[in-house]
Amino acid sequence: MAAKEPHASIAGVGKYLPPKVLTNHDLSKLVDTSDEWIVRRTGISERRVADDGVAASDLALPASQHALEHAGMTPEDLDLIIVATATPDMVMPSSACVLQEKLGAKNAGGFDLSAACTGFVYAMAAGEGFIASGVAKNVLVVGSECLTQNIDFTDRTTCVLFGDGAGAVVLKPADGEREILYTFVKSDGSGANLIEIPAGGSRMPSSHETIDNRMHYLKMNGQEVFKFAARTFQSLVHDSLTACGLTESDVGLIVPHQVNTRIVDQAAKGLNIPKEKIFLNLHKYGNTSAASVPIALAEAVEEGRLSKGDILILIAFGSGLTWGSAVVRW
Repeated sequence: MAAKEPHASIAGVGKYLPPKVLTNHDLSKLVDTSDEWIVRRTGISERRVADDGVAASDLALPASQHALEHAGMTPEDLDLIIVATATPDMVMPSSACVLQEKLGAKNAGGFDLSAACTGFVYAMAAGEGFIASGVAKNVLVVGSECLTQNIDFTDRTTCVLFGDGAGAVVLKPADGEREILYTFVKSDGSGANLIEIPAGGSRMPSSHETIDNRMHYLKMNGQEVFKFAARTFQSLVHDSLTACGLTESDVGLIVPHQVNTRIVDQAAKGLNIPKEKIFLNLHKYGNTSAASVPIALAEAVEEGRLSKGDILILIAFGSGLTWGSAVVRW
């Protein structure tokens, strides 16, 4: 997909993290691990955990409210809500419809999008498409996850990685600022078994057997996923810049999916981009899947890491396998 005339701009950003903190020291009491082991292998020091009974739409609500406030809009201004999540409130209805009611966005349609850790980038591309087609004007795009409810806290290879949270952006028609120059999404289903929650769908409905065999928890082939992510990180940056007629020297900031500092370190070696231009908050929140990129984007804006005219690259990769990117001229 080549660069095109901008159709949409980012009008506002927002995030929300649940207050409960789970540190590496806390995890060392649950499984055979240590703070030193986790930090060395992942870069994560702590993550946030939603309370019992809290669902994806609950985390999405304050993130969405902050994004709307930043955009100077009200919920009634929204035409569409897209929630990217791998951990929806329930199988149906969609978390987007639940969020629509909580927000009071009475004029908006809503649907969920499932692309795991790449979900937000997919949803952002979809939202831009709705604006470009004229079907919608103002679109709320949310990434929200309650992943810790699907994590096996007896498995030290996965339980140290993930956290809960939500991030959101409001998209509006392009107006010369924060314009989306390029979006790209792709998938490779041959790697579908590398990151999965096997049970709970139509292939393996919930049963006593699936519960007893812990099939409702996330399973991951960490070594293969690491290779995929490191390889994809570099190609997404290179291909996105080429499509937009830009070079690495044009990059103001890269906001990647927050997955592992070793992946970022390895990818940075193949890019002529200073590591300071790659935004990381992984140490505080862990991997929040579809919420990862919008949380990091909102935090980068809060910290003043973006100036008018900067080239911003958003990249993500995850279960599916899926990957995608977006280029924004801030």
